[in-house]
Amino acid sequence: MTIYSHSRLRTFEHCPLKFKFRYIDKLPAEAMSIESFLGKITHESLEWLYTEVKKNNIPTIGELINYYSEKWAEKYEPEILIVRKEFTTKDYFNKGVEFLLNYYMKHKPFDDNTLEIEKRIEIDLNGDGKFKLQGFIDRLAHNLKNNEYEIHDYKTANNLPTREKIENDKQLALYSIAIRELIEENKKIALIWHYLAHNIKIVSRRTSQQIEQLRQETIELIKKIESTTEFASRKTVLCNWCEYKSRCSEFRKKDKSLGIWS
Repeated sequence: MTIYSHSRLRTFEHCPLKFKFRYIDKLPAEAMSIESFLGKITHESLEWLYTEVKKNNIPTIGELINYYSEKWAEKYEPEILIVRKEFTTKDYFNKGVEFLLNYYMKHKPFDDNTLEIEKRIEIDLNGDGKFKLQGFIDRLAHNLKNNEYEIHDYKTANNLPTREKIENDKQLALYSIAIRELIEENKKIALIWHYLAHNIKIVSRRTSQQIEQLRQETIELIKKIESTTEFASRKTVLCNWCEYKSRCSEFRKKDKSLGIWS
């Protein structure tokens, strides 16, 4: 039995062929993008920050930036892909420093009652173990002021989503299913995205009816994946960042002047 993840489901929706390369053929990624690397190191730095906070040891901003810098130097590889040639590795490194500085100054002294960091969750979508999901919550907190549980997620992308996109986002809503099973049913749950490039947080809440609809839609998506035999490619601007583009027969060079695929 396959245990799915939000990333696995999203990959299929974005490009079935990429799904096949990654999850069926299990092909190694050709290169990590600099954006993915930036996100990884930033997440690790915030995970370290809150791990220390839970020990009642609040790091200084200097200690946080030092941790980030050391992890960047330790894990950076020359093969990491930079698609946007107008930016350098240093530019991306400095973005991460800015993300962490702004986040630290906005949220210190980090007294929001964080319960767990990188919490692994597992969801049994239909109750008989046939359709299961797993994932990791960046940070789970219990807001004591309004007795509300909070599922926090960090985003390092430059683009800011519309309200409609946030209200239809599946990842944290799926994670909330697992949290609802761990706490009393009548407890409120807030879904919180931290868009670090904009230094803002966006909050959403879902009704029981919305969660049930998402549960059923996810089961149907898994059924679709498991019945698929032909995995077609889907060309979008995101192909520039795909770690399998050299293997894709549909991949074509982008028209630099128009920014579209030929």
